[in-house]
Amino acid sequence: MPAVEIASSGSGATLFALFMQANWVVKLVMIGLLFASVWCWAIIIDKAIAFAAARRAGKRFEEEFWSGRSLEELYRHLEERRTSGAAAVFVAAMREWKKSFEKGARSPMGLQMRIEKAMDVVLVRESGRLESRLSFLATIGSSAPFIGLFGTVIGIMSSFQSIAASKNTSLAVVAPGIAEALLATAIGLFAAIPAVMAYNRLAATAGKISAEWGNFAEEFSSILSRQIDERLGAHK
Repeated sequence: MPAVEIASSGSGATLFALFMQANWVVKLVMIGLLFASVWCWAIIIDKAIAFAAARRAGKRFEEEFWSGRSLEELYRHLEERRTSGAAAVFVAAMREWKKSFEKGARSPMGLQMRIEKAMDVVLVRESGRLESRLSFLATIGSSAPFIGLFGTVIGIMSSFQSIAASKNTSLAVVAPGIAEALLATAIGLFAAIPAVMAYNRLAATAGKISAEWGNFAEEFSSILSRQIDERLGAHK
């Protein structure tokens, strides 16, 4: 259906009809933005579920940790399991603790540094896993409007060329081409707005969870420091 017929039809131009009438470059832009939007929503849903699971797992571990069970017993309970977050920090610290004493550690400062290093490595890894793919949301949120605008500019240029070729500036000729071009910007905003809002929310949540893990690592480091002093002091 020609653009003039779309504009003059009783039901008006549908979004699909506008897409089909668009320039092939504009079509590629819109398809790319739609795929980006779908991928953004997949990341948003996946991260929302993962963050909720991480918080539940963190609460369960802290309840076990502060329940009065011995560190050795809790370590045996967790070492063969797949751990994450604060539990992974605990397992890494206890593993370094046991290895160091099995090899006859004698320097409290050296042992403390090795344990803290092991916890830091796990914290970085777990925080990176938590924040993975969030950068894609930020990228789409910042670039999608400009990509849509690029499609709009191409569409308007193509529309003006058609107007010049037909030598007809009536609204029936101009309006469909402009509408097709503006659809690209609309899709860009459709992809960008949820991505920006979700990124801000998810990044803040990831920061809070990582801070909770860091606080646990500091508390656990203090506990181990006291035990190192007591244990190595008893050998002197």
